[in-house]
Amino acid sequence: MTVRSAAQEDIDAIAALELEAFPEDAWTPEYLQVAIEGKMPTVRILVAEDDSGTVVGHALVSVVYEIAELQRIATAAERRRRGIGGELLVASIDIARSEGAERLLLEVREDNASAIAFYDRAGFVEIDRRERYYRDGATGIVLAMEFAGSSGSPD
Repeated sequence: MTVRSAAQEDIDAIAALELEAFPEDAWTPEYLQVAIEGKMPTVRILVAEDDSGTVVGHALVSVVYEIAELQRIATAAERRRRGIGGELLVASIDIARSEGAERLLLEVREDNASAIAFYDRAGFVEIDRRERYYRDGATGIVLAMEFAGSSGSPD
């Protein structure tokens, strides 16, 4: 498996994964194209592809000065629990650090126990809750990872 920056030829595959993982809030192919073309200067899109070159996951990371946000991470349903999300997360953290972020934030649904456990294992901690954050009224949990050497990291 390889994790790399998304390219124009990945748009259809990413859009399909978006619809599968986020049916109520998927990024459109047009929106993805704008981001991949660099017209959203803070957004980076990564893809994970298997040995045959098939896109099996993606992540969207936004970095604005010292704050990075993992906007979404998704793996094809039939490929979950095989380390793809972990590889995408590591690559997302690397991007955030390389672009000078001091911490990485994300929101996760309160009822998504597997995602909460995934991020907990990676070292994220809960810093806030957003009531009625999602369209269906579900609470969003805000998680953060502080990077070593940043002003917000513990000694």
